[in-house]
Amino acid sequence: MIEIPSDLHPDLVPLVFLLGDWQGAGVFDFPGDEKCNFGQEVSFRHDGRPFLEYVSRTWALDEKGEKVRPLETESGYWRLDADRKVEVVMARDAGVIETWYGELAEGKPQIDLATDAVGRLASAPAYTGGKRLYGYVKGDLMWVGEKATPEVELRPYMSAQLKKVVDPSEWAKDLGDLPDDGIAFFK
Repeated sequence: MIEIPSDLHPDLVPLVFLLGDWQGAGVFDFPGDEKCNFGQEVSFRHDGRPFLEYVSRTWALDEKGEKVRPLETESGYWRLDADRKVEVVMARDAGVIETWYGELAEGKPQIDLATDAVGRLASAPAYTGGKRLYGYVKGDLMWVGEKATPEVELRPYMSAQLKKVVDPSEWAKDLGDLPDDGIAFFK
C-alpha cells in the first residue's frame, strides 16, 4: 500500500507512487556507444508545492557489478495539470535541457512521456528527442527510455528496474517495543 504524505500537494496525489528514493540496475545500448549494464539512483521528493523534484544518477557497471564510470545525471521537476497530463522539465549533465509531456494511464500507475522541446549546448552530443515509459509494477519502479539523434531514429537505449530504498526508521516503528538487549526478540 502506498501512503499519501499529509503535506503532499493535492494535484500530485496521482503521482504518489513515484515518491522516494529508488536504486537498481539496467541496460544501456545505443549505436556509437559501448553497450553496458548500469546502476541507477533516482529520487522523487516534494516540499508541498505542486511539483515533484527529480534527480537521477547512472553509472556503468563492470562484470562484477562494480561502478566503472558515470553515465548520465539528470534533474528536473514533474507536474500534473488539471487534465492529468504530466509535464516535466529536465536538465542533463551533457548540456541538454528538455520539456516532456505525457499521459498518466487511467487506473494504473504508469506514465508515457515524449519530448516536446530540446535545447542543447554546442558541445552537447547530438540529440533530437525521446520517449519514456515509467510504471510501478509489484512495488518496483520500472522504466524504459528511447532516444533519437540526427543519425539514429528513435529507439530504446536504456531500461531499468528500481527497488524502493527503505529508511530503517520506517520499518522499525512497526516492530513495537523490543527488549533492551534485542536478543529476546529472536528467541
